[in-house]
Amino acid sequence: MPAPRRFSRARLQEAALALVDAEGLDALSMRSLAAALGTGAMTLYNYVEGREGLEALLVEAVMAEAVCEGVPSDDWRADVRALARATWRSVRAHPDVIPLILTRRTFDEPTLLQGEALLDALARGGRTGRDLLVGLRVVTGYVMGFAQAELAGPLSAGRGESVAEITDRVRALPPERFPRLIDAAAAASGSDPGAEFEAGLDVVIAGLDAAPSA
Repeated sequence: MPAPRRFSRARLQEAALALVDAEGLDALSMRSLAAALGTGAMTLYNYVEGREGLEALLVEAVMAEAVCEGVPSDDWRADVRALARATWRSVRAHPDVIPLILTRRTFDEPTLLQGEALLDALARGGRTGRDLLVGLRVVTGYVMGFAQAELAGPLSAGRGESVAEITDRVRALPPERFPRLIDAAAAASGSDPGAEFEAGLDVVIAGLDAAPSA
């Protein structure tokens, strides 16, 4: 009889996410994850296949956190909103994983279930075929794009730099050349990301509602 596995997949994901959240994506390796788990790097090859396997762990873990209760409901708009909100909250909690979510082609169950639920909501709004695909791309593009803009955009705080410091720098630009940037920076200095996200989501859903599938 084979020996029981020392680490569960959930434990590996927890340790990998904690490492990346604290030190960034570049810090993740078989060696660094093994050290965090108190084992040897070779042991991890019994669980994951190198760097690609580590990245798959991260994507699955982040998407698994996008829990969305009450979907499906009898309101497709509310469902789109709930699914978008859940995904946004999950990815913004782990910003260093966003590039992997955008570039990896994953078939883990949490990602598939989230995609199926969003497509189902859009389909109940009357979208089929190409229009259904466009709706999916619009919603997911908004969620991921907003998360990126909030965390790495020109008016966003960086490592070791506050939002106030960045917006003050923008507001010091020549007003005759950059009046709109200065206006946006003034708004950003006291804005709430959650409120911004909800306002943008209102626009996305209104657009979907106004352009039903042909």
